[in-house]
Amino acid sequence: MHRTEIKRRPLADTVLTTLEPGAKEYRELDGQGLYFRVKADGGKSWQLRYKNSAGNWAWLGLGGYPEVSGTLARKKASDLRSTISDGIDPQEQKRTIKAAIDSASTRTFRAAADGWLKAKVDKGLADSTLNKIRTYLDKDILPALGDKQLDAITRTNCAALQASIEARNAHNVAEKCRTWVNQIFGRAIGLGLTENDPASRLRDIAAPAPKTLQHPHLLEPELPEFLRALKTTSSRLTAKTAAWLCIWTASRPGMVRLAEWKEIDLDAGTWTTPADKMKMRRDHVSPLPRQAVDALRELHRLTGRNRWLFPGVGPKNPTISENTINKVFAGIGYKGRLVGHGTRHTASTLLRENGWQKDHIESQLAHKEEGISGIYNKAQYLEQRTTMMQWYADHLDKLAAGNVVQGQFGKAV
Repeated sequence: MHRTEIKRRPLADTVLTTLEPGAKEYRELDGQGLYFRVKADGGKSWQLRYKNSAGNWAWLGLGGYPEVSGTLARKKASDLRSTISDGIDPQEQKRTIKAAIDSASTRTFRAAADGWLKAKVDKGLADSTLNKIRTYLDKDILPALGDKQLDAITRTNCAALQASIEARNAHNVAEKCRTWVNQIFGRAIGLGLTENDPASRLRDIAAPAPKTLQHPHLLEPELPEFLRALKTTSSRLTAKTAAWLCIWTASRPGMVRLAEWKEIDLDAGTWTTPADKMKMRRDHVSPLPRQAVDALRELHRLTGRNRWLFPGVGPKNPTISENTINKVFAGIGYKGRLVGHGTRHTASTLLRENGWQKDHIESQLAHKEEGISGIYNKAQYLEQRTTMMQWYADHLDKLAAGNVVQGQFGKAV
């Protein structure tokens, strides 16, 4: 139907459906300031003509047709005319509501946590620490608090979060999470997003953590059988090599699984972990004994084109998981007897028993010295540690072959 054929108002449904577009957009009055707009491309919608708070004529969209029928458009227009007669400008009201929604979205705990984490990134926090924060934000904190408004979160909410983590005996995680939640609220208060501080006394109601136990580890008499079993493991090459690298270098499992090929110099026999991955905030150079170099050359043929020595499976898992190394040990019968971190205890004990200097061992373990010496002693003893760790790898081979008489340890020179 052409617009010139319209004979009555309000517009009939048949008119609304069949009204044809023109060369330019046009509007047809339906009645009492309600217009039916037809665009040149055929799009149809409803608009209300009214005087705004400044006394000027304005248009207000009421929705597209046929989603908004003629009956519904007239009902909307009637309601809006009542609003306007009360001195309320619907456009201003709409803007106010949108601003309130936008403001509310920035005052959720999730938004505050995102801003806090970004500030941590900007400060250059170690990737390993950032990954840990992100993991427990996503796993524990945000599911409990993320979608709540900062002002609506109570001490009970925060206490329940802490209790849920403690219930799985993850007391160390609970401690970290309550610290992070406290920091998030502290930053939000500083930014003026809230005056609410419901996480400030969580420590006072924290369940006592059990006494810290040493990571399960092996002593020298237990090593021969273990080493022979590990040599015959059916674990895949990446997992097996990661387990051996923990043993040969006495490195933290987290350092091992996040190792990158750019950090490895197979010709020099060194592995340099940059400061941003290290707790002591300086580069750490670990010598690689010949056994490790040979194993990494073999691994390089498999993963050398990847960024990571030990890539994971799928985009969500860039590297092997935290439990991969433990599963290797469990798979050869040592579940509960040895974990990845326990290899550090084993190395430290065996090296001390065989007369190696404490400073060289502590440097290999990447332990920061306490007090003034921890600030000024930057010596890494690389030459001495190279000799020490090659002795260690060779000694392990001798243990596996049964060439060491227990109790007759050769003192290192």
